[in-house]
Amino acid sequence: MRCLGYAFRNEDKFVRFDRYLQEYPDAANRPFEKLARDYIGIAPAASEKMQRLSVARVVAGALQRSGIAAVKPVGDRLVRQQMVRTRTRPYIYTKADVQKLLKMAGNFGSSKHPLRAATLRCMIALAYCAGLRISELLGLKMRDVRLADGTVEIRESKFFKSRCLPLSSSAVKVLRDYMKVRAQADAPSGEQAALFCHGGKGYSRAGGSHLLRIVIQCAGLKPTKGRGGARIHDLRHTFVVHRMTQWYQEGINPEGRLAHLAAYLGHRDINSTLVEGIK
Repeated sequence: MRCLGYAFRNEDKFVRFDRYLQEYPDAANRPFEKLARDYIGIAPAASEKMQRLSVARVVAGALQRSGIAAVKPVGDRLVRQQMVRTRTRPYIYTKADVQKLLKMAGNFGSSKHPLRAATLRCMIALAYCAGLRISELLGLKMRDVRLADGTVEIRESKFFKSRCLPLSSSAVKVLRDYMKVRAQADAPSGEQAALFCHGGKGYSRAGGSHLLRIVIQCAGLKPTKGRGGARIHDLRHTFVVHRMTQWYQEGINPEGRLAHLAAYLGHRDINSTLVEGIK
């Protein structure tokens, strides 16, 4: 199905459970609850245990609807608490932090990759000003940028959602400056060409994330080792927090605008937006 273009990402967790069951000795004669418990028990981390529990409960429900006796495994409160304790907490950037990132990105010039500094600066600006995910940033094509309207088009993102986003004047200026540098570097200009590219090709998710992580480290916001400190995705959290804070400062009740904010971010509903803002 992936070869046909379908973006199946979450189905892998069911495939892994299926593979485990196929390799389990005499699985057909074991109670489903024991199989599920054993599968959950060998997970290396609390978050993985909770994900496996969710998968097992979905499968058990499907078996029950088919007339097969299957007991749904019950969640473990201690495991859930451990997952919450070990979850990476978002870093909310200050406006000074964002300025520091933009300035640091401008120092990443390279004779071999003349677009690198402008690319990183534009990525950071869009991540902060539009709350874009890293996959959305790296998935932008030339056809998606409309400088005359001051908008960018996000196509088939998470939950298969597409949306047209109006940008702030400061974000449009950074994007316009980037497009000028991009043209001077003779980067591919076709509609299907990647907006952010090097050597004529678009950045991979691993490559783009690596460069942005180095910028954050050089700005002193993340240690060189470990999972602590700021992440590029935290700019998305920061976008939500700063947007809602500004509404409060302007005397506007954000509750009436959460649906608009959820649509802008590409969320399924406002519950995801609230989580984004309070993590």
